[in-house]
Amino acid sequence: MNFSTNYIIFPPNKALERAIANSIGMLSAEAATAAAPDTKVAVADNFRYARGNYEQHRFSARIYESLRETLEAALAETGDTADLAAKISRTQEPLVWAETQNNLGNILAALGQQRRDAALFEQAILCFGKALEEFTQEGSPLEWAATQYNLGTANQSLGRLLEATPPLKIAVDAYTNALLVWTREKSPKEWMYTMHQLGATLHTFGKQLKGNRQFQKSVVAYKNALAALDADDYALELVATHNNRAAALHHLGESEENPDRLKEAINSYELALTVSMEQQLPIHVAVISRVNKATVQNVLAQMTNDAVLAEEVADEFEVILECFPHALQPLCLKHCEEQLKKAQLHLNVIKS
Repeated sequence: MNFSTNYIIFPPNKALERAIANSIGMLSAEAATAAAPDTKVAVADNFRYARGNYEQHRFSARIYESLRETLEAALAETGDTADLAAKISRTQEPLVWAETQNNLGNILAALGQQRRDAALFEQAILCFGKALEEFTQEGSPLEWAATQYNLGTANQSLGRLLEATPPLKIAVDAYTNALLVWTREKSPKEWMYTMHQLGATLHTFGKQLKGNRQFQKSVVAYKNALAALDADDYALELVATHNNRAAALHHLGESEENPDRLKEAINSYELALTVSMEQQLPIHVAVISRVNKATVQNVLAQMTNDAVLAEEVADEFEVILECFPHALQPLCLKHCEEQLKKAQLHLNVIKS
């Protein structure tokens, strides 16, 4: 079946931010200045919350290529040996070498997302695999879990880019491995992020397999993540989890042709919208949830032939298009226009 379009919200990639922060000291002072975010932009970039797993807000993306070159040179086993001090020896410093592989993997994955380049994601995955040759669950459990998480996120992004299931299966296994170490009791923050990413992976998996079981698992994973979230400390993460759980319920309801699932999705989108407004997050975040909510209401109106709801949906999309065009990406704007026409057409059919 064809699922209706909805939009997920990506929380900040803390692993990428750490990789940049840990590696920036290896650059020259001139190159490091490129890492500073551009604060002179007149209009804030609110769209970053919808672009993918490898968006981050603390550093400028202009730093990626220079960091990649520096890290690759430090890890190179051959080549110019003029600056041996910059080389990282696996034999002499295996754990430092493994952590540097982790940092390089995150930078490569960020470039892969930026350029929509599967080969860069594959290089990142190889880096995480090398790190896991040194980080073991028994010897370095926290580093092992962090690397498993990185491996999962790179494979999740690759699976979404290629619309392929094998990377998603690897991602599920990697996140499951990370949860062997990152328990809710001992590592609540890491546990929450992993549950969230597991939910996102299973949702994407479900869309590709057109299988209810993966959607159901996604809903459970997101529900688990919600247990460790609060609006004061994790406002964006809380909004993202409510919104993304709703997106999984939305597609599960379509797959099952189950109005009750769609009503659950509406409630979860409403929670995302409420938290977003109360915490004064960028308006684009609230608009994403509002568009999603109206979209699933449109599905419900058509499934139940509810004329009143169909009219409400048409009115809502008119308001969104009139009041928030600046907060809509071009494809989302087109989606809203199509949904408005769909609601109006269905309403005319019901009334005729």
